Amino acid sequence: MAKLHFKYGAMNCGKSDLLIKTAYNYTERGLQVLTVKPGEDTKGGTFLTSRGGYTREVDILAHAASESRLETDVQQSIHEWMGERGVLLNCILTDESQFFSPSQIDQLYRLASHDNISVIAYGLKTNVYRRLFAGSQRLLELADNIEKIPTMCRCGSQAEFNARYIDGVFDYQETGVARTIIEGSTESVVYTSYCGRCYDDELAILHK
Repeated sequence: MAKLHFKYGAMNCGKSDLLIKTAYNYTERGLQVLTVKPGEDTKGGTFLTSRGGYTREVDILAHAASESRLETDVQQSIHEWMGERGVLLNCILTDESQFFSPSQIDQLYRLASHDNISVIAYGLKTNVYRRLFAGSQRLLELADNIEKIPTMCRCGSQAEFNARYIDGVFDYQETGVARTIIEGSTESVVYTSYCGRCYDDELAILHK
């Protein structure tokens, strides 16, 4: 049986680089791979982009529910994609998977467990307030394999958490949902990653 894999890491750990390289490795061996990303991730438009300069066109954009559109049924969309092309998939790769809804993660799980297609979901575990994304929580609940992709904090320790500065001010709230601001969409917002101690140091400065 194919498996659902969740590969997560703090920002700057190279998730998109790994995804694009994995897609290349599959296609180089003549295997069929499909890429999916959430419509909420507007960076790169219909392309996956990485800090290493790699790009790859996305096969399916999975949109969240809104007033103007229904939530994308990922499993159905992938079935339709295969039917139109007359191919069977060996692997599905998803980027920014934290933005998928829990029901879309359930669909990825069924693609692996029922349709026997390997699914590798790359994404963040927690938001800038150190709280689980809904999609990531569901992945942690359902994934057969969970792997952390390491990256470094400014102090040399392994980074665990994502942080955001808005106009130079550390962004933190004790309650509430962290609004989505796509990296690079505005010069007033800067993202970085910290170990737990450095994150707490920034919190202490904010609360002085």
